[in-house]
This record gives sequence, C-alpha cells and structure tokens, in this order.
Amino acid sequence: MDPLSTRRPRYFSFIPSALFIIGTVWNAYYPRDFWGDYLLGAAVMVAGALLSLRHTIAVGAALVSVDLALLIEVGYLGRVGGTFELTSAVFTALVGIGVNRVVARHERRLEAMRSVAAAAQRAVLPSPPTRLGPLAIAAVYKAAHIEALIGGDAYSVQDTPYGIRLLIADVRGKGLGAVGVVSVLLGTFREAADQAPSLVMLADRLERALVKDASWREEVIRTEGFVTALLGEITPGAHHVRLLNCGHPSPYLIEGDMVSSLDPAEPGLPLGMRDLGGPQAEPGAWPFPLGSTLLLVTDGVTEARDPSGAFYEVVTRLGGRGPFRRPDEVIEVLVRDVEQWTGGPRDDDMAILAITRCAGRALSP
Repeated sequence: MDPLSTRRPRYFSFIPSALFIIGTVWNAYYPRDFWGDYLLGAAVMVAGALLSLRHTIAVGAALVSVDLALLIEVGYLGRVGGTFELTSAVFTALVGIGVNRVVARHERRLEAMRSVAAAAQRAVLPSPPTRLGPLAIAAVYKAAHIEALIGGDAYSVQDTPYGIRLLIADVRGKGLGAVGVVSVLLGTFREAADQAPSLVMLADRLERALVKDASWREEVIRTEGFVTALLGEITPGAHHVRLLNCGHPSPYLIEGDMVSSLDPAEPGLPLGMRDLGGPQAEPGAWPFPLGSTLLLVTDGVTEARDPSGAFYEVVTRLGGRGPFRRPDEVIEVLVRDVEQWTGGPRDDDMAILAITRCAGRALSP
C-alpha cells in the first residue's frame, strides 16, 4: 500500500460482520438475556466508523431485525421490556448512522486539506525534468506523516551556462516555517544558478538570501535556523561532477552493483551559519562514468533506524543490487528498502534525487 494512502486495510471491513455474527449467536443461545446486544451495538458503531453509509444502514437494519425476531420468539414483543429493547436497537442504529456521517465529513475535510498540500508541494517543489542531454533524472519526496505532504526537504536541477547544476537540501525545523525557507532557497537557486560562475559563489548567494530572510522571522529561526545543502555541477559532456557540501549527508555514486560514498575532503558549514566562522569549503570533483548514477539523499534516509536503533547504511544496503538502468529504479529500490528497514513510520521526511548518465547527445557548453 502507498504510504501516503488513507485507505484502510481490507480486513477492517470484516470487523463489523464478525461482531454481528458473534452477537447474534450469543443472543440465539441466551434469548431471554440478550447478552449479545453489546456486540451487536458495537458492530453498528464500528460499521459507522469504518464502512460506507449503505453498509452502516444495512448493519443497523440487521440489528433491528435480529432484535425484533428474538422478541417475537420469546414473547416479549408488545411488553414494556420488549418495547424498550426494540427502541434501544433503533436508537443504536441511528447513532451508528450519525457516527458514519461525522466520520465521512471529517474525511472529506482531510482529503481537501491533502489536496491543497499536494498543490502547494507541486508549486514549491516541482518535479525536475526527466531528461537533460545525456542525463536521466528522477526525484521523490516522502513525508514522514501522511497528513503532511510538504516539509523542509528540497531539491532542484537546472540547465545553466556552466553545466547542469543541482541542489538537495534539508531545512532545520518543520511546518510552514520550513516551507517558507524552502521557497526562498529554491527561488534563489533558480536565479543564481544561471549567474554565479562557481559553486562557491552560488553558495554565497544562497547564504545571503537565507540570512536576509531569517532577519524578519521569529527569534528561534534567526538564532538556530540553518540549512544543510549539497550543491552539484555536472560539467558539459557529463564526464565529471563537482560537489560542494554544506553540512549535508554525502552523495553516492552507483556503478553497476558497486556503491561508493563521495565524501568531501572538508565539508563546509550549513547555510545560514557562516557567522560562526571557519574556512570556506572548496568543491571536490569526481569522474561520472557512462551508465553510473549519482544518488543524493537527505537525512531522512541516512538517519532511518531499524527497531534495534541501527542507522540505515546506503552503501551496504544498495551494494550488490545493481546494475540499475534508470534513476527511478534506484529510487524505487531505495524507498522500499528504507521502509522495510524502519518497519514502521519514519521520524523524518526524506528527499531523494538520482541522476544517471546515459548514452546520448553531449550537453551544450
């Protein structure tokens, strides 16, 4: 099942039926005590919460019918106790229908909110192009919670006069504040990627924009806010990739079934923390062989834990699973493996960007 889906497991639909059958059998064996009424009432309530209106009405009608048949059988129909029992059954059925309407209204509101969140995600974080020259590109954003489709992870790929430039980043914090920072970050990247002649100067442009944006935000963002980021530049011809690491998890290069981590000689500080001082990190360069895939992730992947608390290791978990023909294959395998590794809900969102160098025309210089 898609982790973002709100659909319930199919076995949920059988719970009201099971309760109803057990309650009916119990009443049949002890008709004068009506001990199964508790389970019959529970069946209607559960149906109202889990099933459609039509099914809820059917369960409620069955409850009233079963009670009416038992009252006739034991001769209670028309007596005070029998009237009270039948009235109680009708009232229970009506309450179950009311519960169904309340739940349905809540689900419609939730779906509307999810639609708005999905539209906001597409506006703030659009999908990158699937092909730029000899590069095939795929990306995915996976929220840690199904109620929130958007958060503080971001990625972007852009064709520039200096080659294909790319960004993956993780904003500290969550909620609308993080989304606002993502919007500033991506907007600045899209403009500056075409203008800054080097990755260092591009990082400086991003730093200034984030510091300026934080100046009018609340105190906690001004003092504690930062963005881990990885800036990349695939040279014309796609033979090499240059990477500038600003406190972000290292990317990976997948060649056949081999996975290696492209660790910087000295990672820089996260964006927004230059005031702490320290030397400016310099970009590193690595070969980008034909058929290989550059894999960039946020810490939602590298800090995913299994039930014992062990961190997910991309190199060891993906190693030996290749070769991968397309970048979306890499992402599909990685997402599925992370979900199996955690065995349940993750604590953090994760963004993944994969770029495969395919045979094709060279990039324009």
